[in-house]
Amino acid sequence: MSYFVHESSYIDDNVSIGDGTKIWHFCHVHKGAQIGEKCSLGQNVNVSNNVKIGNGVKIQNNVSIYEGVELEDYVFCGPSMVFTNDLTPRSKYPKGTEGYKRTLVKYGASIGANATIVCGNTIGEWSMIASGAVITKDVLAYALMAGVPAKQIGWVCECGVPLKENYNCTECDREYKLENGNLKEK
Repeated sequence: MSYFVHESSYIDDNVSIGDGTKIWHFCHVHKGAQIGEKCSLGQNVNVSNNVKIGNGVKIQNNVSIYEGVELEDYVFCGPSMVFTNDLTPRSKYPKGTEGYKRTLVKYGASIGANATIVCGNTIGEWSMIASGAVITKDVLAYALMAGVPAKQIGWVCECGVPLKENYNCTECDREYKLENGNLKEK
């Protein structure tokens, strides 16, 4: 086995797990799930049926990734953050797989502790969602989001540093420009 699974975790049949991935205590990975290389799943992580997780993803403790959610490469999910997959759930009227709304978290995005991502939205590349924020709409690439419901409060560099008015990173020297309301690296 080219990956690590703690003895307290359950991995169903028909699961794909990439080299160098570590799955820690009390996790459950359901059938049809795909987990890339060099990922880390903290304690008590649940990966539902048919979920796709890219390479280098870090999922902190107590996160459930429900069917309909896809995480691209290098996504960070903070402790106890929440995904949903049904906008109008009813116990008596389950919708099943066909009724789930898709949520896509794009390359390099970070989601803070206790944030909630309402289903049916796309979280843009390298965006950063503040702890406790509630995302109710699509998030632009490099956007810094905070609040309930979340609003964009600025822009953030690929390295994670909030950007100032000139959109140049004071930490890594990357330079960005704003074009038609979207931030792009120069």
